[in-house]
Amino acid sequence: MSSPSVTAATRGQRLALAGLVIGALAIAFSPIFVRLSEVGPTATGFYRTILAVPPLWLFWQFRPASAKSMDAPGLPPLGLILIPGLLFAGDLFFWHLSIQYTTVANATLLSNFAPVIVTLGAWLVLREKITPSFLVALLVSICGALMLVGASFQLGGDYVFGDMLAFTTAIFYGAYMIAVAKLRGRHSTQQLMLWSSLVSGLALLPVVWVMGEGLLPPTLTGWATLFGLAWLSHALGQSLIAYALGHLPASFSSLVVLIQPVAAAFFGWLWLGEGLQPLQMAGGVVVLGGILLARRAQLKAG
Repeated sequence: MSSPSVTAATRGQRLALAGLVIGALAIAFSPIFVRLSEVGPTATGFYRTILAVPPLWLFWQFRPASAKSMDAPGLPPLGLILIPGLLFAGDLFFWHLSIQYTTVANATLLSNFAPVIVTLGAWLVLREKITPSFLVALLVSICGALMLVGASFQLGGDYVFGDMLAFTTAIFYGAYMIAVAKLRGRHSTQQLMLWSSLVSGLALLPVVWVMGEGLLPPTLTGWATLFGLAWLSHALGQSLIAYALGHLPASFSSLVVLIQPVAAAFFGWLWLGEGLQPLQMAGGVVVLGGILLARRAQLKAG
């Protein structure tokens, strides 16, 4: 018979996995919000993080006692304030910039190499055990992502610079996930998300000015789009992912987040009328199959 502590740990992992999947689905709406945004790409990234601060502040104020016990009183450590926020700001900046210099398909695929970066970082920084079975699952999922992009992926000298920017996005997001996983052992999700979002927004604001983008959307629909991006994709989606990183291996969590491009393709078909080819649908199935293989590998390793 399993002990109560083992049962509680298993229940906690299941709850974290559910939160991780819901978080990935929430951030899958972000490409739609970005597409519909009435301000520039960097300005959209600024609003994504800064408009999320009020609800994140409320989450922090009303966090449960277990979360309060993790947070020391006073100003958080400098690393908590700066590192995740700057990394996420870099992720948003390079992602939006890459779209201007390469195809959307190339940018989507290369930015989703983040699980490779996270797996390497989890092994080097977090000392996670990476099994051969997990590496097979990772390869399967990456192949599925390639199928999901389909024939739209293009190689050539015209896209090299943009492709490098897109892969830089994967590096920044992978490093962000490693930083969150490292800090979640000592800080609550609510505190981590509040400060990192505030830093991301403040870091992106001068970049908006340098890029010459306007800050004010002309219509109420434009504002509603930005609030949807901030509250659904960031405040909810990224918070659930940050919560999961405190309970699940970072390598496995980053692979589950690949649900995001699968769901984004489905939402694009549903709301934006973007076509889905059989190869793309098969790619989505392969990605999900890779995640299931990774889950089995994680359970065996545990």
